[in-house]
Amino acid sequence: MPKFQFVDLHSDDAVSTLLSSARRIGLDTEFMREKTFYPQLCLVQIAAAEGIYCADPMGGGDLDGFWRRLMKCQWVVHSARQDIEVLFHTSDRMPGSIFDTQIAAGLLGFAPQLGYAALVEELFGVELAKSHTRADWTRRPLPAAALEYAAEDVQYLLPAYEELSRQLAKLGRLSWAEEDSAYLLRPSLYKGDSRHAVDRLKGARNLRGRARAAAARLASWREDEAERSDRPRQWIMKDAVLLEIASTGPEDQESLAAIRGLAPRTLRRAANVLLQILAAARDDKVEYEPPPKPDEKHKAILKDLQAAVSACAGELGIAAEIIAPRKELAASLHSDRQSRVFTGWRRETVGGRLLEILAA
Repeated sequence: MPKFQFVDLHSDDAVSTLLSSARRIGLDTEFMREKTFYPQLCLVQIAAAEGIYCADPMGGGDLDGFWRRLMKCQWVVHSARQDIEVLFHTSDRMPGSIFDTQIAAGLLGFAPQLGYAALVEELFGVELAKSHTRADWTRRPLPAAALEYAAEDVQYLLPAYEELSRQLAKLGRLSWAEEDSAYLLRPSLYKGDSRHAVDRLKGARNLRGRARAAAARLASWREDEAERSDRPRQWIMKDAVLLEIASTGPEDQESLAAIRGLAPRTLRRAANVLLQILAAARDDKVEYEPPPKPDEKHKAILKDLQAAVSACAGELGIAAEIIAPRKELAASLHSDRQSRVFTGWRRETVGGRLLEILAA
């Protein structure tokens, strides 16, 4: 087990002092979100040349200085998106630079979505313990075993950075990993917009007309309520209930109360609001139609796009989904050129060929 120092960020300046001179750190977080809308940050693990720190941010005090110093360092993180999200929502800041070791490994031909423990075993032949993946990180004091597990999660990040960077540079792909890591630093990835909440609602894409309009308005209301109260969306209203209300469109409290699964407390608290939402949806002028299913011509083009990506992936020795998932290729059939496959290193390796196929 690694040696580490536990630091209460509200009473100990050890980590802030370290960050004032550190250029690159390994970083991981522990958080909980089962009972909240936003992830609740519980622990920040930091690895530097000086040692490993398990830093406790809980307690409600002002940590502005810590956040400012933390964001000035380059972060080495494995599968960074959730860590960026929780720290962004906690501090309202974004790091200046990150290096994602999962992304880097994928560009070297390792399995896509390779876990941290598997990467450490591949690179260093070390098998990590996994006994505290379900720990209650809000508990204080934290058990020693949980802290040891947390420290181990950053122990090999800086050595992994060195090894992965060396291998990537040898192949001329270090800039690829830096480009894909930087892509995760767009604040739009972590800022929700309730107007688009319906896009995350399974089953809503199959609704038409007023039912779709009602689902969009209800999903937006639920998103705002979940954010305001900091409670999970499903605690506000379950997906199945929301879709049932949107599909049936009840016009009075009696009909609304008959919806199976609608919590009595929600009916008492929000019945009038829900009926107003449904009434507004009935007046919507926009007629939504589900996306058309691809015809034979589009299917053939998509097949050619996938073949080009697969051929490129084979030449590079990496998984095709790292270059362009099928969903992104399908979106390009409808004049969507916002996909990453048409920018940066992807455009240089295969994006130009894909554009030729689409223009044919």
